Amino acid sequence: MIQTALRTDVASVDSHPRSLDLALAAARTAADNRGRDIKVLDMRGITPVFDYFVIATGASRRQLHAISEEIDRVLEQEMGDRRLGIEGYAGSQWILLDYGDVVIHLFDEKTRAYYDLENLWSPAPHVDISAIVDRPKLA
Repeated sequence: MIQTALRTDVASVDSHPRSLDLALAAARTAADNRGRDIKVLDMRGITPVFDYFVIATGASRRQLHAISEEIDRVLEQEMGDRRLGIEGYAGSQWILLDYGDVVIHLFDEKTRAYYDLENLWSPAPHVDISAIVDRPKLA
């Protein structure tokens, strides 16, 4: 599998493409809302349709809703972007948030294992988000 390590600290954010900034903000928001197994896949070399996938797992329908709503809030209010579409919110096994260049997939555990997007898109490099998702939580 191809891997890439993009710096994700504050000093390097200004050099990122806008779509990477959005993907990192979505990943950070998922982590802040207790999303698990968060991945950001760099799709730019694979498809011209979008730049990044953000994939996260939630423990319950309520948590998936909370993560999706908070991602919407952060990307709209703090990043100045607008969601183009949403799928699966009512069923809440797989919520897809479409921001054009960034597509966010929020799964329950069983559905994520079934669709296995990381394996399906295995040629996509993984963005190193350890500085985002492994940072200490503020009390």
